[in-house]
Amino acid sequence: MSQRFCDHRLDVSNRNSQLSVTHNAVRGQHLSVNYLSYGAEVTVDPGELGSFYLFQMPLSGKASVAHRGDEMTAHVGVGTILNPDRSALLRWGESCQKLLFQIDSAHLETVARNLTGAPPPGPIRFDMKVDFTRPNGKKLQRAFAACAAAIENGGLFQRPLSGMDLQVEHDLVYALLTLQRSNISHIIARSDGGTRPRDIRHALEFMHANLAEQITVLDIAAAAEVNVRTLQKSFLRVFQKTPMQVLRDTRLDAAHYLLHARRDVPSVSEAAYSCGFSHMGRFASYYRTRFGHTPCKRM
Repeated sequence: MSQRFCDHRLDVSNRNSQLSVTHNAVRGQHLSVNYLSYGAEVTVDPGELGSFYLFQMPLSGKASVAHRGDEMTAHVGVGTILNPDRSALLRWGESCQKLLFQIDSAHLETVARNLTGAPPPGPIRFDMKVDFTRPNGKKLQRAFAACAAAIENGGLFQRPLSGMDLQVEHDLVYALLTLQRSNISHIIARSDGGTRPRDIRHALEFMHANLAEQITVLDIAAAAEVNVRTLQKSFLRVFQKTPMQVLRDTRLDAAHYLLHARRDVPSVSEAAYSCGFSHMGRFASYYRTRFGHTPCKRM
C-alpha cells in the first residue's frame, strides 16, 4: 500500500481483529482508480500525500477523516477529498469499503491552468467534504462511479492507453475543479474555459507573473505583442472590460486567495501590497464591490 500511495502508519484498533486487506488498482497516465477495504477497524496516518489528491467514495461502512483542521464522518452519502500539502488521519470502520481516485497534482494544476487561462496563484485546495446528496456532489459521484464501472467492464485503462483514456482523465479532473468548491472556485467562475485568442493568453500570463509590479497597459500590450488599441479591443470583446480593469480583478482574486488560506494568512495590508495595491482605501472599495464584503482574514 505504501508503494501504491505513500508511506503511512497503519494501526489495527482491536488486537483481536484479523486484518484482511483487499486492494484492486488500475493506473492511467495521471490518475489511478482503487478499491480498498481493510476488513478490520484501522487507523491510517499518511501525513501529507505530497504529489497527489485523493478523492474517496465510500461504498459501505463509515470512516472518520481529519484533514486541514476539519473532521467529519464519511459514508455512502458523503465522500472526501484530501489535498496533497495537508496532513490527514483516517479511521476506517471494520465494514468500510471505498473507491479511491488518486489524481496527480501536476495534472490537476495543468487542467486548472487551461480552464482559467492562467496559472493558479498558489496550491489548489478543495473543501474536504463532498456531499453526494446535493446536485454537484451527485454529478461527481456519477462521473467517477461511471469511470470505475467502465474499468470493471474492461472499457478503460487497458494497455496501451488510448486517447479515450486520456480524455476521461481530463474530464474527471475538469468535473472536480468545476463542481467541488476550492480556493480557486471564484477564479474558475469568472473564467471562460480558456478559449481565448493568443494575445489575450499572453497578456493574462504577463499580468499573473507581475501582479505586484506597477505595470501599464503599454507593458501588457508589449508582452502580448500587439498594439494598445488591438489589445483593448480584444479585452472588450472577451471580457467587456479594459486590460487594466482585468488586471485589477486578477489582483483582487489573488488577494482573496491569500486571505482565505488556512495557514500563514497575511494581514490585509500585506495581501494588498503583495498583489499590487498601494492604496488601502481603494483596495477595500474594489474588494467589497467584487466579493460583497470587506477584506479580512478567514477565521
